[in-house]
Amino acid sequence: MTQINDKVLYPVVLENEGKDVFVKIPDIEGGFTQGKDVFDAIEMAKDAIGNLLEDIKPNEYPKPSDLDDIDVDDNQKIVYVDVDMGEFRRKHPRTVRRNVTIPEYLNVMAKNKKVNVSKVLSDALEEKLIK
Repeated sequence: MTQINDKVLYPVVLENEGKDVFVKIPDIEGGFTQGKDVFDAIEMAKDAIGNLLEDIKPNEYPKPSDLDDIDVDDNQKIVYVDVDMGEFRRKHPRTVRRNVTIPEYLNVMAKNKKVNVSKVLSDALEEKLIK
C-alpha cells in the first residue's frame, strides 16, 4: 500500500474462474470478491478495500506485501488497485443519529411541506464543510 493523504494502493490477485474473475486482496483480512470481467473485478476490489478499511484509522491500515512475496499461479495476475478513502467515505456514508433543536414553527412548516429535515441538514453541512 502506498498512502497519500487518505489514498491507498494495494496489490490484488486476479484469477479467471470460468466467466468470472476472482479477486484476492492478500493484505486485508477478508479481502475476497469477484467480478464478471477484469474491469468489474477491479471495481469490486476497490469497493471491498473501501468497505474493509472504512472503520480503520489511516495510520493503522494494513501494510502491503512486497510483490515478490505474493505467490501467484500461471493463471493469476497481480495488479494494483487504488482507493481514495476520503472519497469512498463521502460516497458511502454511514449515518449517525443526532438530536437537533429547531424553532417549532420551522418544524411545523417542514412537516406540512413533507420536508426531510435530516436531508436538509446534511446538505447544509456538506455545503458549509466540504464545498
